[in-house]
Amino acid sequence: LQYFNERLAAPNTTANGSSDSTFKDYNYDSWMALLSQLPLLLFTLLNSFLYQWVRERFRVAFSLVGILLLFSLTAALVQVPMEPDAFFSVTMATIWFINMFGAVLQGSLFGVVGLFPPRYSTLFMSGQGLAGIFAAVAMLCSILSNSAALGYFITPCVATLGTLMCYLLLPHLVSICTPSHMNVVNINEKELEAERTYVSEPEERSSVLAVFKKIWLMALCVTCVFAVTLSVFPVITWCSLFGTDKVFTCVCCFIVFNVMDLVGRSAPSLLQWPSKQSRLFPAAVLLRLVFIPLLMLCNIQNSNVTVFSHDICFVIIMALFSFSNGYLASLCMAYAPQLVRSKDCETAGSLMTFFLVLGLAVGASFSFLLGKLV
Repeated sequence: LQYFNERLAAPNTTANGSSDSTFKDYNYDSWMALLSQLPLLLFTLLNSFLYQWVRERFRVAFSLVGILLLFSLTAALVQVPMEPDAFFSVTMATIWFINMFGAVLQGSLFGVVGLFPPRYSTLFMSGQGLAGIFAAVAMLCSILSNSAALGYFITPCVATLGTLMCYLLLPHLVSICTPSHMNVVNINEKELEAERTYVSEPEERSSVLAVFKKIWLMALCVTCVFAVTLSVFPVITWCSLFGTDKVFTCVCCFIVFNVMDLVGRSAPSLLQWPSKQSRLFPAAVLLRLVFIPLLMLCNIQNSNVTVFSHDICFVIIMALFSFSNGYLASLCMAYAPQLVRSKDCETAGSLMTFFLVLGLAVGASFSFLLGKLV
């Protein structure tokens, strides 16, 4: 974020060659959040229709290639001087298309996961949390290096290229799962047979509306969880630490969030409370609204109202905020398939993915208002 804000703080050159020293507020943080979530929302919905005409293998590979090219462009722009207006426009377009490809990729992968028992959804959610830690650590490493921005953007290029190569090689590794290798990979026979039965059930399914009527509460809960999160993270949380040491900001804002989010996403494998029938579950989701004023009352730059001025207060609030995000979101995604018949689990998973992204988009939209309030 600091790299982009520094690039946008440079003066624009007017038509006669003079520099306009007036600082222009691009409201980058909020625009980034909004243009990240809108294509996720639109193309997650579109992907539910794409699978009927476009094969999953092509959608995944094409999305990874698109993401790789766009991240390569972003990395190359680090070394290219540009006017702030032009840089802002190119950056916003890049963010839009990266998340467009990301939506197709995520929707396709959730569709594949939906063919397996619900516990795989929890593992997939934990994997997303681990990816957040990877990004935060990459940010920290780039800050500690001499070429901070360049190193940070090269990292996802390498990761995406590695993912693409692994995915293309995956069909050639099918022989590993043949019966003669079952003992080698230590696969439980009963579990394997259960999963085969799960995948090979009849194709007859309930309508989308019928499935939604059974999971609507979980859908609204996951929307609320991510709406609260994106309304203050990273727009408000970044402002809370703006102007402090870069390493401290990276650790206390992004690494704390992603580590505790991963812990929260993994916790349902040990404990699932409240239960899916309990009224405490939606109450716990609504209770997360308290984190919005709590984070806004932390030490925000130029704020007239600061209640929690000490850094440790921010860290504690951030840890609870991120843990509850991961824990409740994972419970929502795990509970929804349990509310429908096994043959409708894929539809339930697709609907939950859509409402998850809807929550991200709603939160990104509210970040504009909350950013102005502080």
